[in-house]
Amino acid sequence: MRIVAGSAKGRALAGPKPTSRHIRPTADRVRETLFNVLGQFLDGQRVLDLYAGTGALGLEALSRGAGGVVLVDQDREAQALCRQNIQALGFSTQVELLAQPVDRALPALGKRGERFELVFADPPYAARVVETVLEGVVGAGLLAPGGMLVVEHDKREAAPETHVGLAREDQRRFGDTLVSFYRAP
Repeated sequence: MRIVAGSAKGRALAGPKPTSRHIRPTADRVRETLFNVLGQFLDGQRVLDLYAGTGALGLEALSRGAGGVVLVDQDREAQALCRQNIQALGFSTQVELLAQPVDRALPALGKRGERFELVFADPPYAARVVETVLEGVVGAGLLAPGGMLVVEHDKREAAPETHVGLAREDQRRFGDTLVSFYRAP
């Protein structure tokens, strides 16, 4: 795995051990397409990366000019990988790592008054939580007006056209993976 573009382009990212069952990093080609849809550069945007895994999505956003990133993951191996990748890329002043479950992190971030222009969610496919994630992000008031919520999920899990005030703008398929793009009003 590598950073695809921006200030850290080509820099390697640490990935999970081959025996890891809990971390499924977003493939480089999927990340590249995802950022082609979003726009190549993120000019100071605040980014939230839920179920961060290795932190690749959030760190890619920083490399492309995001102003700050919050990574959320409850898995200890994922937290260690995130810390390792943050340090290796020199992004430690721009990243906050929340070591807790997403369902606890969302209301906590909302209480802090956090707002994000871009939110990534890459939950374990077996969890089947696309609608739960949409409700949690909107319910906590975390998505800035006009912000984008990007959810990576299994192709067998339906993602609604609209949900809790969000409208799906795009959806891309990569093998067994679907990436759904939702825009806030």
